[in-house]
Amino acid sequence: MRLVRNAGNDRVVDLVRPLLKSGVELGIASDSLSAFAFAELLSELRSIHSCQLLLPPEGTDLELLGSPADRPARNRLQTRWLAGQLLRWLREKGHVRRAATTVPQGAIVVRDAKNQPVQALLGSLSLSSDGLGVTPGNPLNLIQTSENNEEAELIDNWLKAQWSSLANDEQAKAALLDRLQPIASHRDPSLVYALILQNIFSGQQGNLWATGV
Repeated sequence: MRLVRNAGNDRVVDLVRPLLKSGVELGIASDSLSAFAFAELLSELRSIHSCQLLLPPEGTDLELLGSPADRPARNRLQTRWLAGQLLRWLREKGHVRRAATTVPQGAIVVRDAKNQPVQALLGSLSLSSDGLGVTPGNPLNLIQTSENNEEAELIDNWLKAQWSSLANDEQAKAALLDRLQPIASHRDPSLVYALILQNIFSGQQGNLWATGV
């Protein structure tokens, strides 16, 4: 196993991106699911076959609209469009299961067309901008990546065991799609304006991004 700095040219996103091709299957355990992290791999993720997505329990804040570090990305005013792209991708490619407890560490496994693991990462990573290394994260985070098939298989077996231990509940995916739908939907401009005024005069300007505007 090799340590990943998740900065410079040694980031999670750089290790995963070249492997996302047609026929590939992803296995992911993550405590978050940011639309802005998804955007970094948008074109590649469209081509894969499917993705098994293991998330924390229902009701957990998945940071769908990112963290404070994603403010520059939110300022591009693509949030609604990105949420729509994520929504469509999950419908077509995603299989979702929710863990019974928190997800203390993340994992990403890339499997080839024969369902064999070719790359696996484990540690302080997630489907967030800092988890992928797109924005700066905590330098104390520990992330490891496999260097051979045997190491990749060890992590893959662990992730498959976690996945198999959870019930196949279609409601988990449906609930996630229901959370994304309002963000991806068009809003009446007058309602957006009223929400901006409400946040300004209630002294909550810093939290406006959390509403999806």
